[in-house]
Amino acid sequence: MGSSVSVTLSVPSEIKHAMDEFEEINWSGYIRGCILKKTDELAWKERMLKQFETETETVDWAVKLQKAGRKGRLEELKKKGLL
Repeated sequence: MGSSVSVTLSVPSEIKHAMDEFEEINWSGYIRGCILKKTDELAWKERMLKQFETETETVDWAVKLQKAGRKGRLEELKKKGLL
């Protein structure tokens, strides 16, 4: 990682008092981990959306091809007495 910057977080006093009861927890580290996890999730989501956009044309083509291949199949099966 690069250089660090400070971010100030405001919480209601009752939450701060609750946090103070658990001195063994590094709250800055915990919050930093939560932020990192969330930014990773959002970045993954953005990558998946971009990938989906690039694959949409191929998917549309495949669906049209499949529909074209099935066209007339029902009537053909009826004529053969299979349906």
